[in-house]
Amino acid sequence: MSTRSLNARAAAAALGLLVACAAQAQSAVQPPAASAAAAAGTPTAAPAPAQSAPRPASGSDLAACQALVQRLSAFKPVDCARLAFLPSGHQSVRGRPILVREFGAPVASPRPSAAPGADRPPGAVLRRPRVLLVGGIHGDELTSTATVLRWAEWLARDAAAGQPVPFHWRVVPAMNPDGLLARPATRVNANGVDLNRNFPTPGWEPKARKWWEGTARKDPRRFPGRTAASEPETRWLLAEMERFAPDVIISVHAPFGLLDYDGPKPQNLSPPRQLGRLYLDQLGVYPGSLGNYGGVHRGVAVLTIELPHALELPNDLELARMWTDLRRWIAEYMQRSAAAQLAAGGGSGVDGGSASPRP
Repeated sequence: MSTRSLNARAAAAALGLLVACAAQAQSAVQPPAASAAAAAGTPTAAPAPAQSAPRPASGSDLAACQALVQRLSAFKPVDCARLAFLPSGHQSVRGRPILVREFGAPVASPRPSAAPGADRPPGAVLRRPRVLLVGGIHGDELTSTATVLRWAEWLARDAAAGQPVPFHWRVVPAMNPDGLLARPATRVNANGVDLNRNFPTPGWEPKARKWWEGTARKDPRRFPGRTAASEPETRWLLAEMERFAPDVIISVHAPFGLLDYDGPKPQNLSPPRQLGRLYLDQLGVYPGSLGNYGGVHRGVAVLTIELPHALELPNDLELARMWTDLRRWIAEYMQRSAAAQLAAGGGSGVDGGSASPRP
């Protein structure tokens, strides 16, 4: 059987898995009081790095999480021991750990006995679509980190209850812990750099500097840095995008009260028109922004959620509505991506492929 035919058959199998698991997840969407619904999602077929079970959080890990929670004391507390955030291995300018937690990590499928030419190549690994959820890029947007912590809490509750978590989530509550823990909290990191202007977009030099000096009028809260990717927090996220290879990036901000989107639109799928009470209002791209780097330059779906307030968290009912709408859109995006690859000739997400288009 030809490689093209094998890829097409594998893509068809992947699309079938996407549809079946999306339907299963949709039926599980039941947001309880003060909690979110079971995660809606869609697995695809592709190799994925082996994942180990999360180790119990140590005392220092809990202390790092508790520092964030105490800073957000005006909002509902979360249980750091249950969330078990772990250090990523990378630190902020001031040496604070950037915390991460995974949910729904991929599991290797049994090695099929069929010879090459079967529907799935030998040794294939089924993986869930990868979603990178990032909060606290700007430290003074406290509701950003609080929202990501609440959603992580709901993911942990679903996983503990044995409910399906079809996506592979990598959750980062505070990318800029120095800005968040400063008194008062600051948009910029400890070096005075706006991390959302520090990503190495094409033509960063001189575009970022020109934008800062002209459009931003040298606002110190929007200083892009002296060079692209000059900051350890930016470099960590760049490396994380390479390691994790997300299909979708969700970046939570405040306080514009809208949705923004950068990235591919498979089979004319539009960005989500609404998450809860937030509606799509695309802002364009800025030199050095994550949306520009990830969505425009790298071709990854980047959805920016701008909450209405930086210091006033939406209630749990509204957060649950946003959470349900978000997972429903991701499921549709992944299905459309797989269908588009199938129509294009069988890019299946098997043997190193990805479920979302890349340039």
